[in-house]
Order: sequence, then structure tokens, then C-alpha cells
Amino acid sequence: MFRLKPPCPYHSLKRYYSTVPDTQQSYLRRLRTSHKRLQSPHSQPAFLDHLIITIRGGSGGDGCAAFHREKFLPFGPPSGGNGGRGGDIYVLPSTHVTSLAGIPKKLVGEKGSNGQGTWQNGKNGQPVVLRVPVGTIVRELGPEDTRRAKDEWEAEEEALEGLEGEEREEKMRERRWVHYPRYAEANVERDTFKDAEKALYREERERKWARKRRAPVYLDLDTAPDESVDEDAPLGLPRTNNLGHLVARGGAGGLGNPHFASSVNRSPKFATRGQPGERITLELELKLLADIGLVGVPNAGKSTLVRALTGGRSRTTVAGYEFTTLNPVVGVVRVSEDGTLMGGEPGVIEETRVEEEKEKQRIRDGEYAPTQRYNTNLKEAYRFTISDNPGLIHQSSANVGLGHSFLRAIERSLALVYVVDFSEPAPWEQLGVLKEELEAYKEGMSGKARMVVANKADLQGEEEGKEKLRKLEEYVKEQLGEGIDVVPVSAKYSLNLKRVVGLMKGYVESAAS
Repeated sequence: MFRLKPPCPYHSLKRYYSTVPDTQQSYLRRLRTSHKRLQSPHSQPAFLDHLIITIRGGSGGDGCAAFHREKFLPFGPPSGGNGGRGGDIYVLPSTHVTSLAGIPKKLVGEKGSNGQGTWQNGKNGQPVVLRVPVGTIVRELGPEDTRRAKDEWEAEEEALEGLEGEEREEKMRERRWVHYPRYAEANVERDTFKDAEKALYREERERKWARKRRAPVYLDLDTAPDESVDEDAPLGLPRTNNLGHLVARGGAGGLGNPHFASSVNRSPKFATRGQPGERITLELELKLLADIGLVGVPNAGKSTLVRALTGGRSRTTVAGYEFTTLNPVVGVVRVSEDGTLMGGEPGVIEETRVEEEKEKQRIRDGEYAPTQRYNTNLKEAYRFTISDNPGLIHQSSANVGLGHSFLRAIERSLALVYVVDFSEPAPWEQLGVLKEELEAYKEGMSGKARMVVANKADLQGEEEGKEKLRKLEEYVKEQLGEGIDVVPVSAKYSLNLKRVVGLMKGYVESAAS
């Protein structure tokens, strides 16, 4: 028997210790169950599509001021090693990351190790890879932006603020030089040290000027890197890892005292400290890469439609009030060979609150939670992604309501689908607001619209529904143009969704080709 460790430190230990023999299979089963429990929507971090982070490359390690000593060599040559280089910061797009919520607002690279005696150089700091979702745009904030943090030179000026004369000069030397014990005052009086100090400041000015001339960071990470392994690569050789895009370099390591040895100074008793890493401020903006983006006013039934199209697999909330969806949600629509929508068995899609209450009641009654059953005879032939977005209202383009957080999410969709509430007296009025806001945000964006889904059609009578559908089709033809399909559906009861899926599939295929 072996003792089982709980997967989380805050779980009760009583559940994971037993006096009866346990097997490895049951232990893994418990781990999987605990993992799924923690994957509930309430434990997930909030979706975030815009973030400003401060990045600082690792500082270099200090050089060493030392001298070699042996039994019959009491005054050996200088033997201080150089400091290790600071770790670089990279940005890598990853398909395993879907939000910016888990990205830290401050990121610091690993510091290089200090040099040691007997010519031992310090170890370089390991690079840090910042993984972001595919579709992220990375921009470096310029000096005029008030959100930008201070760079390495501005940070030093802030630390020296209020110091003048010899006190300021002494503080600057402490940040740049390492002295052999009890030789600090004697070193600063030597001409060799003064020459080395002039050369150091000249190098700093060159680095600062080169940094100003460098173009700011701008990355459009719309594709994931190729992580496939070359099977024909020679065996026994190290494989190169794709670290991504370099955004901040680590500081160079300090120089040991052997570097300053010359014909006029055979035993230099000073070394340099490691240089600070680059400091930059980045703005991350996530633009979802969903194939189909749903556009509609609040409470038009977009979340219910996504739940119906994805077989209930998407983490979108369904409720009867406005702005139920506060964050964009991407789901996968699976289509079989005969065009049938693959997913759970058809049924009524209840409000999320009602479904959660039913599930809690089943747990209290000791029943097993029902699992979705699928037709195993169907084979998947095609799949595409669809995004459920927050509701669009008047002046969303001016960042009113949820504003830009929604419009950014659908900017890169291959096609847009308008979703209107067909139970309203004049559902075509919603289309005017939607088109106007899309054009105000970005000119030509409404040209991606390919279909109008008239949801909640089950709430209309037959004759009333036909007349309202005719007026809606006429409005679409006159105001939105030719080639836009109008499809009445009932997302709650999964009615007429096969036609919607077939049309969406055609839009994605035509846009991809």
C-alpha cells in the first residue's frame, strides 16, 4: 500500500488516506476527477483581451576581483571570472493559451551568476518564455505614453535623484564597480581606473543611443509556431527549441579583473558589475481567431445559439436578462458527413441557473450526472469555430457598454452573422444599429456579414411570423445588400439549425479559399 497525496493542498487529507489496499488506477482516477471538478466555470479566470505588462530582462552577474593563489605562488595573476549574462525575455504564441488573464503584469528575467576566483565565469540566466494566445498583437509603448514604465536609465536617474557632487559620483560607482577588499579608495585615484571608467561610460552612451534608434517592438502573432520534430535530424545532437520572439535582452555580465590587466597595471584590483537588463512596457491585445463571429444586441439569444450549435460544450452562460455574456467565448461546431450537426442529443436548452440547480439536486439525491450521448455511427467531416460575444448597443464603437472589448474580438473573424430577436415588434431595427456600430469602429467591417439569424421564431404565430419574415428579408435586401441569407430559427429547441450550419460551413470554406 502507498500513501496517496492530495492534488490540492487545501483538500481534506482524510479522503486520500485509506487502510485498504489501493491501486494506481484508482489513484489516477481520483486525480482526474479532482481536475475536472476544478475546471468548473466558477473556478476559471476571467477572460481578458487587453493587458499592459512591464518586462525587464535579467541583470548580468558581477565580475570578480580575485588573484590566483597556490602553495608556492603567494602573489599570482588576476583570476576573477566574468559574470554570467542575464536571461532574455521571449514572447511565444501558443494554442494552449486562450486568454491574457493568466499573464503576469510584471515579468523579470533570471539574473546571471557572479564570477568567481580561479577564472570561473558565472552561469548565464535562463531565458523566460511568455506564452500568449494565438491572435495576440504585441506593441511597445513609446516614451510619450503615460502608461509606460521607466527604462533602465530612467530608473537609475530616479534612484540618484537628490544626490549631487561627490555623493552622486560615489553612488554611480557603487552601481558599476566591484573592488578588491580594502582597495576601493586607492583604486579611484589610479589613472588606470580612471581610463577604464571613461571607457565604461562611453560604452553606456553608445548602448543608450543604439537603443533609441531601435524600432519599437510590434508583433502580430496570428499563427502558431511549427513545433514538429524533424525525423531526419542527426541523432545525438541537441534539438533547438523555438523560444519565440525576443522582446527584452538580458544585461551583459560584468568583467573580471583579468580584463583590465595591462603593461602598466599587472594586478588590477577592480572589476565591473553586471549590466541591467532592458526594461520595456508592452501592450497586449487579443483578437480572437474564430471563423464565425456572432453579432447581436443584448438578449438576442446568441449564447443559446452557440450552446445549441456546439452541443452544449461551450462555456457560455444562458439567462433571460441583458449582458449575460460579459466575455467572448469560442466554441467548436462539428459537422458530420451528411451535414448533421454533431453534439449532444437534441433537447431544450434551459437557463444556466436552472441547469445548475438541476445538477445540484441530482447530486443531493445521489444520482449520477447525466452525460451527453453521441451517435457513434456519425463521422466528423468538418469543423469550424464560432464566437459568442457581448451584446452590441448604440455607441459601442465609442467604447460605451462593453464597447471595444467586444469589437476587438470579432475583428478577425472570417464571416459575421447577425442575430436578432425575432419576437420583437420590429427586429429589423436591430440590424441598423449593428451595421452602424461596426462601420463606426472600422470602415468596411460590416461587409463581412453573411447571414441574419432570426432567433426565437417559435414565439410567433404562423401568419404573423411569415409576414414579419417577409419584412425582414425586404429590409435586409434594401439596407444590407444582396447575398445575405435570412434564416428563422429556435435556438432553444434546436429548430432549423441544420441549414444554419450548412451556410456557415460554406462561408468558412469560401473565405479560406
